[in-house]
Amino acid sequence: MNPLYAQMGTTIFEAMSARARETGAINLGQGFADGRGPEAVLEAAARAMLEKSNQYPPMAGLPELRHAVADHYARHQGLDLASEEVIVTSGATEALAATLFALIEPGDEVLLFQPLYDAYVPLVRQAGGVPRFVRLEPPHWRIDAAALEAAVTPRTRVLVLNNPLNPAATMCSAEELAAVAAFCVAHDLVAVCDEVWEHVTFDGARHLPLIGFPGMRARTVKIGSAGKVFALTGFKVGWMCAAPPLARVLARAHQFLTFTTPPNLQWAVAEGLATQDWWVQEARHRFQHGRDRLAAGLASAGLAVLPSAATYFLSVDLAASGIDLDDVSFCGRLIDAGVVAIPVSAFYAEAAVTHVVRFCFVKEDATLDAAIARIAAARDTLGR
Repeated sequence: MNPLYAQMGTTIFEAMSARARETGAINLGQGFADGRGPEAVLEAAARAMLEKSNQYPPMAGLPELRHAVADHYARHQGLDLASEEVIVTSGATEALAATLFALIEPGDEVLLFQPLYDAYVPLVRQAGGVPRFVRLEPPHWRIDAAALEAAVTPRTRVLVLNNPLNPAATMCSAEELAAVAAFCVAHDLVAVCDEVWEHVTFDGARHLPLIGFPGMRARTVKIGSAGKVFALTGFKVGWMCAAPPLARVLARAHQFLTFTTPPNLQWAVAEGLATQDWWVQEARHRFQHGRDRLAAGLASAGLAVLPSAATYFLSVDLAASGIDLDDVSFCGRLIDAGVVAIPVSAFYAEAAVTHVVRFCFVKEDATLDAAIARIAAARDTLGR
């Protein structure tokens, strides 16, 4: 057996969701929204299944969806992408796998920012790469140019950037992105940009894609997710965008992973990208309302809430809350109180931050209120 996977445990998201199912706890751990998503997209998927082909679509994706992704980014981010530069994948995680398998040769070093999505490290290692970590610190989780320079070596080939960043719920500033772009150009790196949260931003903030910065057009892979755009995480439709020399190699890796993605879902996402801008904007306001409601409730329960600029999540700083437990112990006690959260230490491969806990707020008001009430009632048992 491959030791990388044989020795690997269950992901923290599945483990904590299983605890929620077993105990009846309110699940504010795994990141999925309450609600059905946009009805027009659901109806388009059902209609396409009944009225259109259900045989293999083109490996690189339906032309309609590839055009729709390119048009979407032209409207929202000012990017000039050709449809041939878009490769459709079965979710963003498959896009990450295809990208890393296509770009990494054995022994290549890959820069990863911690905290990080837990798929990055095993994918890099399975490709034969060597992960090198740049540690971000709460409460601001900012990228430090000196830390980047300290991590790069002559073997470094790839930098992976998750922006907006889950679980920190931060967005890179224009200054940070310009510094990252200059760093990639100076060291001749390819940037893999996991931008699945690009539309889940708050307080009027606008996502800036790294591919649009000077020197980055030909050295960036931009990864997106319909599941995040439309809060339909089960659709598992994603894409990777890159200049033609990169896109051709990405497609070759993709063809031997999932090969293609269900055509009815592709047609539905294409229709959604073309017609549902209003829904995406309304969802952003609704999610921001949930963020503010949960943040106020946790603060009233005596917990120190960190800022949340994007994503489905906000975090609590246990040390700043006067709680002397580590995040794993706190989450264990929280399950006893009837609420599931995620310890942020699970998002580190080394030198973990152990005093921050992540909550998901894209839930109905009644669900958030019930969770807040349980946390407040159990506050004295959660550590001092």
